[in-house]
Amino acid sequence: MSCGEPHETDCSEVLDHLYEFLDREMPDSDCTKFEVHFGECSPCLEKYGLEQAVKKLVKRCCGHDDVPTDLRAKVMGRIDLIRSGEPVPDHDVAEVPGRD
Repeated sequence: MSCGEPHETDCSEVLDHLYEFLDREMPDSDCTKFEVHFGECSPCLEKYGLEQAVKKLVKRCCGHDDVPTDLRAKVMGRIDLIRSGEPVPDHDVAEVPGRD
């Protein structure tokens, strides 16, 4: 996704690291670059707003549950695979008993 306008920080970079921005898992200097980009680019600002709303909804509905460390590691590993473009294996997807 790109708005077609030139920006100091490219739309693809912003969207690739959107969750890091939302979670404040990036250096302040990068956060500042993203904030400047959102001020210039309404499609990215819209995407940011949507993802922020989803994050707030999930926190409100599920924010009190502790996530097991091994589950977090598996999810983060899966995210890294997806970001790298590698195929994601189906065999390590945990089946939830009683769900069809």
